[in-house]
Amino acid sequence: MAFAVLPDEYKMMLLLVLTTLLLVFLGVLYVISKIKKNQTKYLQNIPGPKPIFPFGNTLDFIKGSTVFLDVVVNYLRKYGDTIVVHDSLFSWILLSVDYDFNEMIYNSSIHIEKSVQYDFLHGWLGQGLLTTTGDKWKSHRKIITPAFHFSILQEFLHVFDSVGNNLIKKIRKEVGNTSFEISNLMSLFALDVICETAMGTKINALDSTSPENSDYVRSIKIMCAILIERTFSLVPPSFYHLTLNYYREKRALKIIHSHVDSIIEKRLQSRKNNEQFNDKLTDNNFKTKKAFLDLLLDARIDGREFTKTELRDEVNTFMFEGHDTTSSALTFTILMLATHPKVQEKAFNEQKSIFAFSENIKEVKASGAQLSQMKYLEMVIKETLRLYPTVPIYGRKISKDVEFKGSVIPKGINVTLCPYVCHRKALYFENPEEFIPERFETLTGKLPFSYTPFSAGLRNCIGQKFAMMELLCTVSKILRNFELSPAFPEHKLQIVAESILISKNGVKISVHERNV
Repeated sequence: MAFAVLPDEYKMMLLLVLTTLLLVFLGVLYVISKIKKNQTKYLQNIPGPKPIFPFGNTLDFIKGSTVFLDVVVNYLRKYGDTIVVHDSLFSWILLSVDYDFNEMIYNSSIHIEKSVQYDFLHGWLGQGLLTTTGDKWKSHRKIITPAFHFSILQEFLHVFDSVGNNLIKKIRKEVGNTSFEISNLMSLFALDVICETAMGTKINALDSTSPENSDYVRSIKIMCAILIERTFSLVPPSFYHLTLNYYREKRALKIIHSHVDSIIEKRLQSRKNNEQFNDKLTDNNFKTKKAFLDLLLDARIDGREFTKTELRDEVNTFMFEGHDTTSSALTFTILMLATHPKVQEKAFNEQKSIFAFSENIKEVKASGAQLSQMKYLEMVIKETLRLYPTVPIYGRKISKDVEFKGSVIPKGINVTLCPYVCHRKALYFENPEEFIPERFETLTGKLPFSYTPFSAGLRNCIGQKFAMMELLCTVSKILRNFELSPAFPEHKLQIVAESILISKNGVKISVHERNV
């Protein structure tokens, strides 16, 4: 009756709305039926948690990074080494710690595209090495790789040493305290190092005395926080521009890009004017060596120079990959030494042996040759990265249909590899939960894809030699100056997977001046 008395134009509008809703409903049913039909061909026999309509399995991750690793570990324990997880109603992620699957992905020259989550980095890192793929990635990788040759990396030793000396001053202020938080200090240290080596500029993050760079430092932290929030957000990417984070990101990126563009422009202008930055002397009478940016400016792609956008993308990428990861590795390595006194004693005895003829073991600058002698300390770092890999998961996208152990994995599906779980499997490591650096004396390398703290294969971390050199230099300096002990009262870590592996409630130790 009510419908009959409505004006004709309202009747038509109502019928149009109802028809639209019906078509949408039928469309959803059609998509679901197609998906169920395709499931008979794809992902057969691959188990996983049961999805809840219409959220898939996302409700398990609603608390974000604080539960992510626990949920993943529980999934893998319950359902097997290769599982399907529904990250939305019509989307899946293949999560695997199966060695054969890991080997297939890492060794592949086809499945080298990063998973869709890396798209969140495009506004910041553009088409840098981490995010790009295809021919562009191959050409950039080929050109940039020589910049990480060991002989070139040794030119950065003076940066590691000078910034390290400042770090020692900061730690010395904590001597005698029963507990102090180290992760923030290590983050500031790593930020100082990466800015000076990547861009040739000092930001003095450890001192916080550089107001002209404070906006840049703050913007980096904002971007890292936004990336974490987007990873676990229930807001579809197509609606991201309606969120507050979108506008926060725009403001942060404006500052970041402006800062980097300014540095690039200054370098270009100085080269044009034949100013030799690398001939200037520092306060310690060391020549200022070329920064990573200078190496990029000298590079050529098919005879042409990098564009300003390409330069910015690569510098930003190196900054992103070389800051948080290094600070995480440093933090957990120092913690492991503090909580394992016998390991610390053995590592320090190695230092005494290497610097036996030095007048002052605390202040001596380690050479490249001396760093190469730190075999036990290297094992300590490797064992730390086994238990606490700085990047706990890697994401790839399948480029074409793949048959794996009786199932067809479809083209386009995102896959997640989890070194955090692989590194703790008894199948690969005896007593996997124990900290035993000596295990790296006898590892044969027969299962190389069971230990991948720097990823593996074609898309392994291009800066891993740089990172290891920085870690050796810095931990060596700390060991020679301080005795490290656990915090009192005992500090319980809250391990979470954000853009890197961190402890949500910080990492605390105590330090004492070392008598040598």
